[in-house]
Amino acid sequence: MLNSANSAPTNATQTKERLYAQLAMSLGRTARAISQTADLCEQLQVDLHAMRIFAGLDAAKFMTVAAELNPSDGEGEEESKDAKDATPQRASKDNTSSKTK
Repeated sequence: MLNSANSAPTNATQTKERLYAQLAMSLGRTARAISQTADLCEQLQVDLHAMRIFAGLDAAKFMTVAAELNPSDGEGEEESKDAKDATPQRASKDNTSSKTK
C-alpha cells in the first residue's frame, strides 16, 4: 500500500507540477521582456544623446538667424525709427503726385 501510494502521482502532485511549469514559462517570458526593455532603454539613451547634440546645433542656427534678422539693440531701434519715418513721407509723395496728375 505504501509502494503504490508513493509510485503513483496524486492529483495534487500533478496540479502542483503543472502550476510550476506555468510559473517557469511565465518567468521565462518576464525575463525576455525585461531583457527587451533593457535594450530599448539603451537605445533611448543613445537617441536622447543624439537629440541633445542636434538640439544644440539647431539652437545655434536659430540664434545666428535671429541675430541677423534682429540686429543689436542700438542699431535696430535706429533702423526701425528711420523705416517708420520714411514710410509716411513716401505715402505723402505718392498722394501729391496723384493729385497733380
